[in-house]
Amino acid sequence: MTDSSRWKATVYVGGLGPQVTVANLHDAFIPFGEINNVSLPMNTYIPKRDRPEGADQDGAASDRNGATSHRGFACVEFEDADDAKEAIDNMDKSDFFGRTIKVTAAKEPKAATEGLGSRTALWDQEAWKEQNAAAEDSQLLKLGDESGDGPVADPMQGLDDLDVAGPRPA
Repeated sequence: MTDSSRWKATVYVGGLGPQVTVANLHDAFIPFGEINNVSLPMNTYIPKRDRPEGADQDGAASDRNGATSHRGFACVEFEDADDAKEAIDNMDKSDFFGRTIKVTAAKEPKAATEGLGSRTALWDQEAWKEQNAAAEDSQLLKLGDESGDGPVADPMQGLDDLDVAGPRPA
């Protein structure tokens, strides 16, 4: 399965209660089709000084019973994109463990080197260069067509005679 078709067959499930497990999600979504994977991201490491009383020794956040907590959302990957659409239609805004959940199509993650979230300057990114080079070329052609001279004249033309800044003497 290609990455593109894989993302089309994946649904985002948000608004999950703390008691929800991977097994609960699998059982809830299996009626809509064959499931490849259920991902329930756990909370990240918490520094020792910031850990709540219920945190375990490794620094993962946990509830009063010692169960490690998740981040409140999950991704369910189906075998077929049609199954994912069916799950969205039937499960969105439904009640799940006392909470109304949101089920939508998962968005494909952006590349780490593209867009505003990357560490590369926007004007150094290939997509930006391609888009703006085409816009600049069309703008230059448009300006040349208005003057009737063809290519745009050099903006520095006619400044050779000026050797002093400021207005010309009268």
